[in-house]
Amino acid sequence: MHNTKVTVTTQDIHEYKGDMLVFHAARREDGTIDCDPRVSTYVAALTDYNDFTAKLNETVLFYPAEMKNTEMLAARRVLVVGIGKKESRDDESVHREIFRSVGGTISKVCEKLKIKDLTVAAGPDLGLERAAIVECITEGILLGDYRFEKYKSEDEETPVYPGVKKIIFEVSGKAAALKKACQRGASAAMAACIARDMANEPGNNWTASHFARLAEKLSEKYPLKCTILDKTKMKRLGMGGLLAVNQGSAEPPKLIVLEYTPDKAKETVMLVGKGLTFDSGGISLKPAAGMHDMKYDMCGGAAVMAAMQAIAEDRPSVRVVALIPATDNMSGSKALKPGDIIRHYNGITSEIVNTDAEGRLILADALAYGIKTYTPDCVVDVATLTGAVIIGLGHHHTGVLGNNDELVEQLVRAGKSCGEPLWRLPLGKEYTKQIESQVADIKNAGGRPGGTITAAAYLEKFVGDTPWAHLDIAGTAWDFTEKTYIPKGPSGVAVRTLVEFVRCRK
Repeated sequence: MHNTKVTVTTQDIHEYKGDMLVFHAARREDGTIDCDPRVSTYVAALTDYNDFTAKLNETVLFYPAEMKNTEMLAARRVLVVGIGKKESRDDESVHREIFRSVGGTISKVCEKLKIKDLTVAAGPDLGLERAAIVECITEGILLGDYRFEKYKSEDEETPVYPGVKKIIFEVSGKAAALKKACQRGASAAMAACIARDMANEPGNNWTASHFARLAEKLSEKYPLKCTILDKTKMKRLGMGGLLAVNQGSAEPPKLIVLEYTPDKAKETVMLVGKGLTFDSGGISLKPAAGMHDMKYDMCGGAAVMAAMQAIAEDRPSVRVVALIPATDNMSGSKALKPGDIIRHYNGITSEIVNTDAEGRLILADALAYGIKTYTPDCVVDVATLTGAVIIGLGHHHTGVLGNNDELVEQLVRAGKSCGEPLWRLPLGKEYTKQIESQVADIKNAGGRPGGTITAAAYLEKFVGDTPWAHLDIAGTAWDFTEKTYIPKGPSGVAVRTLVEFVRCRK
């Protein structure tokens, strides 16, 4: 699936003899269907019988060789997908999500029929530019075509469907803009699928070392510089948070740094992702029920690393530095204990009141170190940080907090455009007061009230005056809102938001 070719063609689609030709259709105010003239006669007949009303993601499939009045289309199959009512909206992101959803629906039909190649024709645009439609349908197909079957035994009677191998978009006139739109959509979607792959790997096959090896591979393939800080270097630097979380583990920690540096960079954006490869809770042990899902606690790190691949492919004019602090959180004989006091990279001391509040400890060191070392113009961290964000926002919005209104708003816009909505939560002295300690500078948990906010208040202690935003993806990294292009399990959330955020800063 990650090798799917996406391209455009100016060839007459009457000559296309591939697996499936796809059209989309909208319903007009008077109930008639707006669709491509090449299939309008057939669709109109279906409408007369109320068999197709062009509701969003409604589909109809027919076979040109067996039908009349299809203008001699040579494709083996023709699929028509509904996009809903034909109405203009001021919010472009709504239309983008419609076409992304349609792409997901196309992928499901492809899986059912074992389609290897398809061509997508033009159709009603709902006021959206053709390039945007192509980008979103590409994203939807590739995201919806995802599956993780690495550890499943092959069934000879039911061969594994390898996924769509080729997607072609019909264009008229100049093809350059639409070809670029294909590439944008494919780059972001494939990066999100790579993040899903990382998250789907079991804890015994995705450790800090695996994170490091992937970073090294990316640096060999793309214009990225890779630096790996090991345990010895962390001790020398005084990264007490990352080292403390790792104390009970047999696997050594890593701090992975990837740098994309273009010529004459206008600014530096820093991304930090929580790479907690398995979270047992440490001494503050989690309940057994559901603990297997804690292999997903590295989704923030996966999102940041995958986003760097897409950013390196895009080659923006801004410098981007990514840091992934990686370790697991285990309860070995040397494990961090409630009541312990640690000292972070920037000298702040922290009383540990709950060893299951470990994500903020590793992020704190990475934030402080990254800001001092790379002097970024802004910082965004991404983490499956708190269960509290699920109580507050469910699985439908990512929580966002920050110290800079403009930065937060840029991220909210990027998420909205990508179909990954963010909801801002407050920060302030009232919440910071909850993490005050009597024996250290701060403590690592502030109680149940406002748990997502007090976790962010902890991180805020390590960013100084640098514009900073924190994305808590615990509710959206898996079990995200059901969509045609979102599978069960890890969603790959935040990858496309980060990529779009960087694209808008060019």
